[in-house]
Amino acid sequence: QLQLVESGGGLVQAGGPLRLACAASGRTFSGYVMGWFRQAPGKEREFVAAINWSGGNPNYADSVKGRFTISTDNAKNTGYLQMASLKPEDTAVYYCAAKYFWNNDYNYWGQGTQVTVSS
Repeated sequence: QLQLVESGGGLVQAGGPLRLACAASGRTFSGYVMGWFRQAPGKEREFVAAINWSGGNPNYADSVKGRFTISTDNAKNTGYLQMASLKPEDTAVYYCAAKYFWNNDYNYWGQGTQVTVSS
């Protein structure tokens, strides 16, 4: 069983940076994909970014492209979402998730971490 724990959320002013971390444990991660999702109040959860756990093939939602960077540190079994130029509309609960590469759906989820961007 794979466990995911997010950290790094908080309150930040618009235009500022923030880095989220996702600590993974419970199994080896070869062949897994890590993703970041977010859910704002009253809205559906949306995809933010994903990357192969090996660090390859990062991809992003259009709304964050050029501002957010997803990465992994295999030695630490930790994934990251570096966020820059934050906007109030980035305010949401951010979740990390994982799936085996051939699965369509993410089947492992963290508990979420709140990011609030003030204007």
